[in-house]
Amino acid sequence: MSKTSEKMRAEWKVNDARRDAGLGTPDDVVRYDDIPYGPENAIQRLDVYRPKEAEGALPVIVSVHGGGWVYGDKELYQFYCMSLAQRGFAVVNFTYRLAPEYKFPAQLEDVNLVMEWVFRNGDEYGLDTGNIFMVGDSAGAHLAGLYTAACTSKEYAANYDFQVPEEFVPKAVGLNCGAYEVLGGRPHEATDMNRELICEDLLAEHGSEKEQRLINVTDHVNSSFPPVYLMTCHGDFCMDQAPSLEAELKKHGVTYVYKIYGTEESPLYHVFHLTVQEETGQQCNDEECAFFRSML
Repeated sequence: MSKTSEKMRAEWKVNDARRDAGLGTPDDVVRYDDIPYGPENAIQRLDVYRPKEAEGALPVIVSVHGGGWVYGDKELYQFYCMSLAQRGFAVVNFTYRLAPEYKFPAQLEDVNLVMEWVFRNGDEYGLDTGNIFMVGDSAGAHLAGLYTAACTSKEYAANYDFQVPEEFVPKAVGLNCGAYEVLGGRPHEATDMNRELICEDLLAEHGSEKEQRLINVTDHVNSSFPPVYLMTCHGDFCMDQAPSLEAELKKHGVTYVYKIYGTEESPLYHVFHLTVQEETGQQCNDEECAFFRSML
């Protein structure tokens, strides 16, 4: 494991524990925890959260957590995901296999396993499989973007051993504070900072020509992409990745909303929307969920 990854795992765990201190399950949410979705039961587990008073099948949000591909799990996203459930959705929050222990595309394989689980278990958990949305932030936005590419391009999907559920495309996707052009292309602060992490820890071939062709979301946007809510903020160290993705969305005629939160005078921070105690994060989540509801 690279020193970058070791540092991220140590420092981010402390910060996330501080962020979530004192939080608990809201009274208006029912949760189903630690459900296996793949053969590696110790890792491949998910939770489902629903508004307690809701009946019947609800539109679904599948959340892909961030953490630089090397850190994170569903426990760190439970309070954010339950806040989305409070907005009228059934939310699937899952842990995927991390690098460097599991190299790319293990993470995408796990996203696909979760989607297969959703389709198999929709009736039991009240999941409206005709209205499935995705959200992802940071590395999770990168994975959600690549998975959307696999759902909308048979040519891109052919690079992987897994098969997406037949004819499945997310109804819309929320990409938050994400990394979209992680190797090659235009230089970015986030790219430079994470190059060691990506080439040493994430990619088995250390950034081979083949991997470079697969890894950038910006290279695989196409006209069949679903609507996108693209979000960043002043103070986000991935902020300069968003304009590149916006340019590709616009080029291919994809419906999208592009929001930049905060100001230069009052900056926020990377993945600020996960802090459910803060008003600006709640505003962002309100607006993103309203965007999803407009697609129903």
